Amino acid sequence: MFSLLRDTFREWREDGASRLAAALAYYTTFSLAPLLVLIIAIAGLVGGHEAAQNQTMAQVQDLLGTEGREFVQEMIENASRPATGVTATVIAVVTLLFGALGVFGELQNSLNTIWEVKPKPAEGFLDGVKRLVVKRLLSFTMVLGIGFLLLASLVVSAALSALGEYIGTALPLADLWLQLINFMISFLVIMLLFAMIFKFLPEVNIAWKDVWLGAAVTSFLFSLGKFLIGFYLGRSEVANTFGAAGSLAILLIWIYYSAQILFFGAEFTQVYSNRYGSKIVPDPDMLRITEQKRAEQGIPRRETVKKANR
Repeated sequence: MFSLLRDTFREWREDGASRLAAALAYYTTFSLAPLLVLIIAIAGLVGGHEAAQNQTMAQVQDLLGTEGREFVQEMIENASRPATGVTATVIAVVTLLFGALGVFGELQNSLNTIWEVKPKPAEGFLDGVKRLVVKRLLSFTMVLGIGFLLLASLVVSAALSALGEYIGTALPLADLWLQLINFMISFLVIMLLFAMIFKFLPEVNIAWKDVWLGAAVTSFLFSLGKFLIGFYLGRSEVANTFGAAGSLAILLIWIYYSAQILFFGAEFTQVYSNRYGSKIVPDPDMLRITEQKRAEQGIPRRETVKKANR
């Protein structure tokens, strides 16, 4: 296990995960409002728009605190403000969709770097368009999946609330047990989300059996990191330090550190699959990144640097 974690950390460092996390944090900040609007709309089709939005904002407050929640709430309200006129409405919807799906394109590129694959050159204009459409459809599918998970979270929260009222006075320590059940369900939902990301977003073929361990490790690290990042943000006076941009700074810091946890989990999955699993195979339209290409991209392996310095 130690050697697995050691190799994971080495890959995480050599792939420039901190740089990838910074880029993802930038894209996510601008995509967050349209992404949440889309997710809330999907979950609201069944569970009700208000319930979906309240559940989403409750999750945001748990992660970012009151100031972060108010900032994200304002972003969502501005992004979902209705446009006047047919043309303006069409433009607003298209902008909303591309803004929401853009973050998944950046995440896919980052995971391709971690999985050490790159696209083959497109065979003409139509081939390039086809690949773009496929990527956008995949991104939209991921949004649908997140919306479904939010809906499931709404149902579970309502069920636990009703159960708590029913058994609250009948069983000792009922609140503690309900909190434990809620934590376990939340952990499993997050693990399922990471499993979907690792399985479907990178343009590689990877077996489900290789995905689940990495998703569980990432979910554990994310749950731990959520507590530690919240503890840090709650005591570091970040909002006061950045003044009017304090809420934006909190959002960027949280996304940045969360992205690093995600990429560490992706590296763990990649190392585990290649060492103990069925190994990762690039999709037909993808190529493995050679050591020369890694050096050209500014992410050479340590062994390559040592050989060059001899």
